[in-house]
Amino acid sequence: MAVYTQVSAEALTAFLARYDVGELVSAKGIAEGVENSNYLVDTTRARFILTLYEKRVAAADLPFFFALLDHLAARGNPVPPGIADREGRVIHELEGRPACLIRFLPGVSVSHPTAIQARAAGAAMGRMHGSLADFAPVRPNSLGIESWPGLLAQCGRSLDEIEPGLHARVEAALAEVRAQWPTGLATAAIHADLFPDNVLMLGDEVTGLIDFYFACTDIRAYDLAVMHSAWSFDATGAPLDPSVGHGLVEGYAAAFPLAPEERAALPVLARGACIRFLLTRAWDWLNTPADALVTRKDPLAYRRRLDWYDANPDAFAA
Repeated sequence: MAVYTQVSAEALTAFLARYDVGELVSAKGIAEGVENSNYLVDTTRARFILTLYEKRVAAADLPFFFALLDHLAARGNPVPPGIADREGRVIHELEGRPACLIRFLPGVSVSHPTAIQARAAGAAMGRMHGSLADFAPVRPNSLGIESWPGLLAQCGRSLDEIEPGLHARVEAALAEVRAQWPTGLATAAIHADLFPDNVLMLGDEVTGLIDFYFACTDIRAYDLAVMHSAWSFDATGAPLDPSVGHGLVEGYAAAFPLAPEERAALPVLARGACIRFLLTRAWDWLNTPADALVTRKDPLAYRRRLDWYDANPDAFAA
């Protein structure tokens, strides 16, 4: 979440007039994240999230995302579906951007999860995957493995401005991962970005899974690998207690079957996840506008994760 596009009080008041949600009380920009512009909106009736979709999210993909959210919500998953206006429309335009009003979910994101919290989050992903077994729509992963060579080329030698030798490090790792990438694993709709800041918790209970704007169809176990790479380390990329990553994987497996071949593929899938997030973070680091209200994320935190997975190939052993 972030704020790139400013929304005036007058424009927001007119926008909310389309809905039966009460009158505007306050709106505050949310600085976390790097993808879209987000506001916390309070009305006389309730609290909502207003999201304006920036360039990386295509308006044509929004129906897929909201169909997925409706599907999950109907099956009891703690996700925030879009709010329909009086005409039944969820997707609108505001300040020249596609925009949606979204249900607010209670809870906070944990920055240093415990093993118990990680197990609960892994189980929530497992239940989500179970609910998506009969979800028919398909969206290719625009940031899947096929896109990584192009991302590397776009960043180019500017990577070495972030850290000397980073380009060569990523280039070599990408060649290895592409050569080892598994085929034949189950594919399905996945979240593809279930970081701790996209999981809301109250104590040890998961109250919300949010920010589905990278959701796509890809290797299902890759979703778990992405989550492991996000939850098992601190913000700098230093590993947490091994019980956190272990709890995450075992919580998932207890909620949804993890096939032996999927578990065996997790090390290379996790290294791929590191490359994906290192490259997109590097691009944002090099290209984020100076006046954007946004918290840039350190790409080197994922280089450190990549180093750790290289040194710990047995991290996912049962």
